[in-house]
This record gives sequence, structure tokens and C-alpha cells, in this order.
Amino acid sequence: MNSSLKIGLISYRSNPHCGGQGVYVRHLSHALADLGHDIEVIAGPPDPLLNNRLNHNVTLTMLKTLDLYNPEDLFRTPGLNELSDLINLIEWLDVSTMGYPEPMTFGMRVERHLKKTKKRYDIIHDNQSLSYGILSLAKKMPVTATIHHPMTVDRRLAIQNTRSFLKKVKALRWYSFISMQKRVAKKLSCIITVSESSKKDIAKEFNIPESKFKTIPIGIDTNNFYPIETIRKQPDRIIVTNSADTPLKGLYHLLFAIKGVLKIRPVKLVVIGSPKKNGGIENLIKKLQIGQTIKFTGRIDQNQFVKEYAKSSIAVVPSLYEGFGLPVGEAMACRIPVICTTGGALPEVAGDAAKLVAPANAKAMENAILELLDDPSQRETLAQKGYQRVLKEFTWEKTAIRTVEAYREIINDYH
Repeated sequence: MNSSLKIGLISYRSNPHCGGQGVYVRHLSHALADLGHDIEVIAGPPDPLLNNRLNHNVTLTMLKTLDLYNPEDLFRTPGLNELSDLINLIEWLDVSTMGYPEPMTFGMRVERHLKKTKKRYDIIHDNQSLSYGILSLAKKMPVTATIHHPMTVDRRLAIQNTRSFLKKVKALRWYSFISMQKRVAKKLSCIITVSESSKKDIAKEFNIPESKFKTIPIGIDTNNFYPIETIRKQPDRIIVTNSADTPLKGLYHLLFAIKGVLKIRPVKLVVIGSPKKNGGIENLIKKLQIGQTIKFTGRIDQNQFVKEYAKSSIAVVPSLYEGFGLPVGEAMACRIPVICTTGGALPEVAGDAAKLVAPANAKAMENAILELLDDPSQRETLAQKGYQRVLKEFTWEKTAIRTVEAYREIINDYH
């Protein structure tokens, strides 16, 4: 029988409410602990809400940071006592010049913390900070990292989707941490990623051989995403879980599709979350004059989230690119028929259990929505296929087992 491992899971910013990275840390740490391994999650704010479920094999260490991206106090001015710390000063100066230093400075904080506490692990698993500090730790113990998708894609789309020269410069400055991530990733012996699509794209974008990657799909949390048969579906109700103004998420194109659908039949689009005030999404809704058919939920709890799915006839995932595509899996786990794009890894998650359209193609999305709304039989078939696919293919236990196999190979190679 294999012995249990002591694992340090490093995550610089893992919001448990949005984004796949926070979900990844929370569920992977639990699933690894359920296999009998000893996990310490070292994280920066916000609290990843591990919810240990009386599982004593997971501990959380929160490192103190400037937390300059806290929406409650965004880009606050630190006090002089805070800036007397060299890492804080580096972070503040970089942020003040429109950079995003948090991955780098968090790695520095982790390195300092482990040097001070003299903690050692069988392996350190970095969750996409890819910082110089993490690379420095690789000289002392085995280290791997998960790269969910290449941030170069986000940068390219951010630059392509603005005409403003100033905004292009801001985007280049914001994503300046990518050069560090490329250098660090190249020096790691093994990288974990979440889909074959991500593997190919990261290998190409970062110039790393595909042989250095382990592809381990992530799980879907079926304890929090599940069908509710007692709630009656509302006809012509469409749900999208992405309210971000970032071009990568494709909500712009879905709004144009909804405008086209409305010319043929009435629909209601429910968007989980809130738009940026006076941002691109709000302005486009006004321009298209479709405000009366769009409902933003604002932040809602998990119980309400699942109910919103249960009331909907169709879920749409309009992303231009995804490294994995949690929204597709979560909708399928709720037994909702899905329309998604072929951006990135979405087809790998969807399989033959969703209706696929090309990214950034509002007309194709419009036609797919109309076809599904007109065909209850097809909706039922997709809903059932999607539900079965999640239960069979995307469990966190399966993810954890494969991750431990990767750990043991990396540890053996290191020694």
C-alpha cells in the first residue's frame, strides 16, 4: 500500500465564488484528503472557504498580503508601516504603474514563510502563480504546477477587443507577469493541466514540449450542482453564469444572439452576477434595447444558484476560450440542456451532450437557441446525456487519484 503524502498546495488568489482556480483548490484539497493524504493549503485573500467537513487532513494557512484587489477596498493606499516591508513595496509600486504583481509577490511570500517555518513537504503543488519564489523552492523539494489555460490568450483577446490605444497599453502592462510565468513553467519538470486543448495551447504559447504535461480533467461538484425535479421549468428562460465584461467570456455575442431571438419569440435571459457599472455589457444592453428581457441576479448563494438552473429551459456558455469549462459541467450536473461554443476545451467537457457553435458567432448561437426552444425532445435528450456524462467522467475522486499518480512520478524523478 502506498504511503500518504504531505502536500503543500499553493494558491495566490482563489476566489471560491467565481473562477475555476478557487473551485479547483477547494475540491482538490478535499478529494486528496479523502484519499488519506495530508494537505496544507497556503493561500492569499480571499479566504478559499475550504469547509473542511471535519476533515482533519486539510489545513489552511492564510498569508498576509496587501490585498489590493479586494472589491470592498479596491487599490487602497497602504500605510507607511506596510510599505516598510520590501515585498509590499514592490507590489505597491508595480500596481501603481498598472501592473499585476500578485503572482510574483505571493511566490516571494510563500518562500519567506517556508524559510521561516522550516516546513517541508513531499511535494509542492502550485496553482498557476508560476512565480520565481515557487521555482526557488524547486531546488529544495519536488514542485509541480497546474496551468489551467495560457494567459497569453486572455492578453491577446483583451488587446484585440479594444480600439483605444491607451487600453491596449494597459492590457500589455496588466499582463506583464506572463513573461515570468513562461520562464518558470519552462524550468518545471512536469506541469499538470486540465484538458488536452489546454495542453496543446500552453505547449505552443509557452514553447514547452507536450511530453512535460499531465492532463488531468477536473471534477464537477455534484453535491452543490444537481437536478431539482420539484421546480417547474419556465418556458423560454435561458441562463448564463457569466456576467463578466471581459471579452474572453463572450457575453457580448450572446446579447446580440438574444436580440435576434427576440425578433421571433419572447425569451428571458437570466445572468448570474452583476455587470460592471457603465461597462461594456450595460452599454450594449442599452444600445440593443433589450434591458426588459435581461435579469441580473447579483451575488446569490449556492442554494439559489441551483434553483435558477432548475427554472431554466437552456443554459448557454458563450466563452471565446476556456481551459476547461466548469459552467458546462455544472449545467449538465443540474440536468439542463447546454449550448456552448467550441472555444478551447469546451468540446472536451461537452462531448456529444451539448449543442456546439463557433465562438464569437452570434447568428449561430441565435439559431441554436431557437432550434432547442422549438424542440422539447432534443432538450430532454441533451439534458439526460449531459447529466450521465458528468456522473461518469467528471468526479473529484477520479481527479485526485490521477493527481496523486502524477505526484508520485514527479517525486521519484526528483530523487
